[in-house]
Parts: sequence; C-alpha cells; structure tokens
Amino acid sequence: MQLRYQFRLYPTPGQQVALAKAFGCARVVYNDGIRAREQARRAGLPYIRDTELQTRLTVVAKQTPERAWLADVSADVLIQSIRDMHTAYRNFFSSLSGKRKGPKLGPPKLKSKHRGQAIRFTRNGFRLRGNGRLFLAKVGEMRVVWSRELPAAPSSVTAIKDRAGRYFASFVVEIDTKPLPEAKAEVGIDLGLNAYAVDSHGRRIDNPRFLRNHERRLRRAHKALSRKAKGSANRAKARLRVALAHARVADSRRDWLHQTTTRLIRENQAIYLEDLAVSGLARTWLAKSVHDASWGTFRRMLAEKAARHGRLVAVIGRFEPTTKRCSACGAVKGKVPLAQRTYQCDHCGLVLDRDHNAALNILAAGQAERLNACGGDIRPRFVGAVAGETGTHP
Repeated sequence: MQLRYQFRLYPTPGQQVALAKAFGCARVVYNDGIRAREQARRAGLPYIRDTELQTRLTVVAKQTPERAWLADVSADVLIQSIRDMHTAYRNFFSSLSGKRKGPKLGPPKLKSKHRGQAIRFTRNGFRLRGNGRLFLAKVGEMRVVWSRELPAAPSSVTAIKDRAGRYFASFVVEIDTKPLPEAKAEVGIDLGLNAYAVDSHGRRIDNPRFLRNHERRLRRAHKALSRKAKGSANRAKARLRVALAHARVADSRRDWLHQTTTRLIRENQAIYLEDLAVSGLARTWLAKSVHDASWGTFRRMLAEKAARHGRLVAVIGRFEPTTKRCSACGAVKGKVPLAQRTYQCDHCGLVLDRDHNAALNILAAGQAERLNACGGDIRPRFVGAVAGETGTHP
C-alpha cells in the first residue's frame, strides 16, 4: 500500500522564486488544458485525446512566444500537471455515468494563484542527497526537517506551498502492511459534539473544540485584516497572519486525530461506526461545531490505519435507530429529545447515558452485519447494562 510522509521545507529566497515559477507554469498548463477542451466542446469538435493535448500544451506551446517561458521549469512538473487534469476529467465522467461512488462531481475548474500551490515530481525529477537535502529539478537542493525516516525509497514527491506561506515536501512511499498483534476487544463508537465519542465500554473522548478555543485569536486577526488597505503590503502581512492562525488550528486538530485513531486501532480488533449525514448537519445551526469535529477525517484515518494494520472498521446504516433503541431488550422508543441525555427504557427499565446506549447498539448492529456478510442470518443481540438481560428486537 502507498503512504504519504510530509516534511517541512525551507527553500532559500532564490529557490522560492524558482518554485513560484514552477507553481505558475503548472497552473497555466492545467488551465490551458481545461480551456482547450471547453472550447472544443462548445465548437462541437471531438474530445481531445490525452496524448494529443499533452503534446500541444508542452512541446508545441514552448515553441510559441506566448508560452516560451514554460522551458524554464522541469518538464516533469508540466507533464504531471496535465496528468492531474486528465484524472480530474476521468473522475468527472465516471461520476456522470454512475461508476464513481459518492456525491456527483462537477467538471474540472480553473486553478487560482491565490490559493495553496503544489507541483509533483516523479523519480526523474528529484533526488534525496546523502546530506539529507532534497534536490528538485531546476530548483536546487533544499533543507528538509526530517521528523522521521522514510520506510522506503519514495516514488514521487509533491512540493507544496500553503496559504500561510509554508513549504512542505510530501513523499509517496510503497510499503507492506504490518498487522498488529490480534486484540480481543471490539468496540462500537457513537460520535457526537458534547463528547467527541463514547464507546460501547462507556469510555468518553472529550471534544477538544480546536476552532472554538481559538475563535478569539482568529477574530482579532480577521479584524486587523479588515482594517488594512487593499493592495498594501500591510494587508499582505495581515492576510498571512490570518492564514497562519487557521493553519495552526488545522494542524492541532490533525495531530489530535492521528493520536486518537492510532490508539483506537491498537486497542481494538474491530471498530464499528455510524454513517452520519454530515453534509446535512453542516447546514444547520450546528455547522461550525460539526466542521470543527471533522468526523469525516476521523473515519478516513481509522479506515486507512485499519487496512494497514489488519484491523476491521465497519460502518452501519444511518437509518438504524441507535439512539431510540434499548441496548438491553431491543425495544424502540418513539422519540428521544436531544436535551434528554439519559436513555430510559419503558419496557425493561434500563437507565443509561444516551451516548453509551447508542454505542452499544452500534456494536450490536455492526457485529450482526458482519456475520450476515459471511453468509449467516443473524439479528442484533442486545446486551445492555441490566444484569442478566439479553434479547433481540421482536
């Protein structure tokens, strides 16, 4: 399987200029390809083939006065940018035909120079020197802060400049899976906002609320930006301070998610989650808190680490009444208001924290789905907090 390892880059001022040229050339080639295909579509011409478009945008374009400066950067950068455009179109067509799962994708859009920039080099365009520096074609050797060793030789590297003006090198490495020693525990996890997660053992993971805790600092930075004259040097500096403040929030959240998901993968053989309608919740009054929680990133990290370490991460359907169902007897209540934080069963008398009860139901439903997928005909078995009471939904 392939993994990405990202490290901080510190280019010299001259190398920053060379990288800026490479970013700009890659962006121009990408946008030229989109315009060429859009013009052909409007004119009723056949779809331009990938190889023909690549030749037109690189070899032929370099020979024209308008695009002669494309020769100042590595050809590898331009080719990879065109391949990214081809991939974007293939994903768009697959989404239209229904072959690609998930929400429908729109056609590729033009790239902007005012956002984060990235260029990719294959093995022909970069080298790792013995002194620990990274050499990029037509850029030079740059200092890299190695926080860890690469497990294998990288197949490609992406040079990134984020909106805060920081530079990174992202290496793609091919590694073998490393199964962890088998763990006996299986756990269901109920995600939320009051507590970030509650598992079927009743353990809570507190919600760190990184964005909420930094709102005051972010508000001051945005106010300072709004007072600067447009086009001034002070406004450019204030914009970088705003971007850096947001980047710190994102970095803190990502680091916490990595630590939390790694711990869960190490402790449990199987993890069951609920398929939450995040896109719907993100349009409610809870939108800011939902985005701050990053449930989608949490789920993705769990799935990636499970595939690497021989664990199981399964997701049950979003229409399972995990909040309304009693985890002891399986009875389903008509309605459980959000303000009611304790679940009380009218059938068996169970009294339990509502998130803990939901996590137990997620565990039961996930185990049943897994056994049914293996050819069985299993219904959820509810084992709750009431001693000696087990059952299935009638």
